[in-house]
Amino acid sequence: MLRHADGVTDRADSVYARSAPANLDDAVERAETFYADRGLPAVFMVTDPALDRELERRGYRLGRPVHAMAAPLEAAPVSRDVRIADEPWDGWMESWWAVDGRYDGKLAAARRILTGAPAWYAAVEEDGVPPAVGRGVPQGETLGIYCMATLPSARRRGLARDVIRALVRRAVQEGLSSAYLLVTGTNEGARRLYRSEGFETAGGYHYRVGNSTTRRHLR
Repeated sequence: MLRHADGVTDRADSVYARSAPANLDDAVERAETFYADRGLPAVFMVTDPALDRELERRGYRLGRPVHAMAAPLEAAPVSRDVRIADEPWDGWMESWWAVDGRYDGKLAAARRILTGAPAWYAAVEEDGVPPAVGRGVPQGETLGIYCMATLPSARRRGLARDVIRALVRRAVQEGLSSAYLLVTGTNEGARRLYRSEGFETAGGYHYRVGNSTTRRHLR
C-alpha cells in the first residue's frame, strides 16, 4: 500500500507491506517512483525481515523503532477536568501541532488526516489553552490512542496521565474492552507512563528511509 498525505507524517506517507511481495525488486522500484514523483523520499514501514534485508542492501537507512503497546481497559480516577469532543477544536490542534508539527503550512493537511475517521479529542485546559492533548479512535472493541502531546512547559505534572484516563473512561462507557498506542523506542519517559497505566509492548515496526537531502522526523 503506497500511502501519501502531503508529506505530513511518515506513517501517512510511507509504504505499508504486510509481507514482502513476490517480485520485490519491481515493488520497491515502483514505490520509489511513486514518491519521487511527489517530491518525497521513499519511506517503508517494515515488519517483514525479507523486506528489511532488501532495503538495507539497497542502502536504506534505519529509522527509529516504534513500539505498539496494548492493555485491557479499566477505568481509573481522573484528577482534573478533561474536555472530550468529537471534532478537534482550534486550541487542540494548535497545542498538538506545537509539539508534533513538522512542516510549515501543513496544519490543514494534518487536520484532514485526523478527521478522516471518527475519533474523540481530549484535552486538559488551563486558561483556555490545552497544555496536554490526546486522540482516541474507537475500532470495534478496541481503542487506538494517538496524538498524545504535552507542551514542554507543562510536563511532569500528570496531565498526560489524566488525558489517557479520560479517553479510557470514555471507551469503557462505550463498551470497549482494550486499547493500544504507539510510541517511539527512544521515548522512555512516555513508555514508563504507559507501562504505569497497564500498557505492555505487544509488537512494533521500524522505518527504512531512502536517500534524500531532507531529514525527516519518524513516528
